[in-house]
Amino acid sequence: MKQTPFTAIHQSLGAKMHEFAGYNMPIEYTTGIIDEHMTVVNGVGVFDVSHMGEFWVKGPKALQFLQDITSNDVSKLKVGDIQYTCFPNDRGGIIDDMLVYRYEDEKYMLVVNAANMDKDWAWCVAHNQVGAELENSSDNIGQLSIQGPLATKVLQKLTDIDLSQIPYYTFKVGKFAGCDNVILSNTGYTGAGGFEIYFYPQDGEKIWHAIFEAGAEEGIKPIGLGARDTLRLEMGFCLYGNDITDETSPLEAGLGWITKFAEGKNFPSRAMLEQQKAEGVAHKLIAFKLKDKGVPRSHYEIADEAGNIIGEVTSGTMSPSLKIGIGMGYVKKEHSTVGTKIYIVVRGRKLEAEIVKPPMRIQ
Repeated sequence: MKQTPFTAIHQSLGAKMHEFAGYNMPIEYTTGIIDEHMTVVNGVGVFDVSHMGEFWVKGPKALQFLQDITSNDVSKLKVGDIQYTCFPNDRGGIIDDMLVYRYEDEKYMLVVNAANMDKDWAWCVAHNQVGAELENSSDNIGQLSIQGPLATKVLQKLTDIDLSQIPYYTFKVGKFAGCDNVILSNTGYTGAGGFEIYFYPQDGEKIWHAIFEAGAEEGIKPIGLGARDTLRLEMGFCLYGNDITDETSPLEAGLGWITKFAEGKNFPSRAMLEQQKAEGVAHKLIAFKLKDKGVPRSHYEIADEAGNIIGEVTSGTMSPSLKIGIGMGYVKKEHSTVGTKIYIVVRGRKLEAEIVKPPMRIQ
C-alpha cells in the first residue's frame, strides 16, 4: 500500500488503518467516529487527504483543454478562484468530480479523487487534442484538511496571510508554519467551514506538528475517513462511486449547476446532456431522513407507500448530529419531491422515511 507523509503519525496515534484507493489510511482514531464527527461540527479537526490526486494543466492551450473536458465553465475563473466540476464520459455519465484551481493566468490545478487518479490521468492524456501541458504531481503534493468553526482561528496563528480575506472557493499561496509555497484553500467536504492546504510532502510533518501545537487550546483532534463520510453525508455532498458513477449523469445527480452549455464548451456527451436538460431525467438523486428506527445502507431498495420499488439507496448512515438514519439515493422522478413519504426496505421491513432538502445537519 502507498503511504502518505503522515502514515507513521497515524499509526503512532493508534488509528485504525485500512486500505483506501491503494493508500494506508486512518479510518478512525481511539475516540471513535461519533466523537470525531462532533469535534469537527463544534470545534476543529484535521484530516489527512494526501491521497487525493493533483494534475497541473499549463500553457496557452490550458483553458481550451479544460473547456473541452470538464462540465463547468472554466472561463469564469479569475486567478485565485476555485470551481467544482466533473469529467463527463461519452455516455452521459461521470468519470470523476473534482476541483479546478486557477493558479496563474495559464496554469490550473485539478484536484481529483484518489480512487480515480489513474483513470482520470489516462482520460486527460487521451483527450488532450489541443496540446496543453499536463503534469501529474500527485506524488509531489501533500494535503491536509482543517475543518470546523475554530479552524480559521487555529490556522491564523501560523501565517501572515489574512485568512478572513479568502472567501469560500478561493485560495492564496504563501508562507505557512514557516514553509513556502503553501496553498491555503477555503474549501472542504464537511460543511463545517475551514481550509484545505497543499504543500511539499517533505514539509508535511513540520506542518502537522505546527497545526496541532497551534490548536491545542481549541481541542484540535485528528479525524479519520469514517467521520469524513458521515460529515459529507449530513450535508448531502456526493461521493464518487456511491452517489455519482460512470452510469449517472450530472443532471440526475442534481449537478446541473456545474453543467454549462456555454459557447466553446465541447465536453464529451454535451448533446446528450443538453437533451436531458430539455426533456428531463427519469431518475433523480434525493436525500432522506428516516422516521422509523434503523440505519439505511448502500444498495437497500426504496419503495413507495404501495410497496412498489422506486429506487435504491446510494449512501446511508446513522447521523451523529441528528441521531437518526439518513441517506441519499436515486428514485423515479415522479417520487422525488421534497416532503414525499418513501420507505427503505431493510431485510424485508419497510422503514418510513421522508425526502428532504440538504443539508440535513442544521447549520
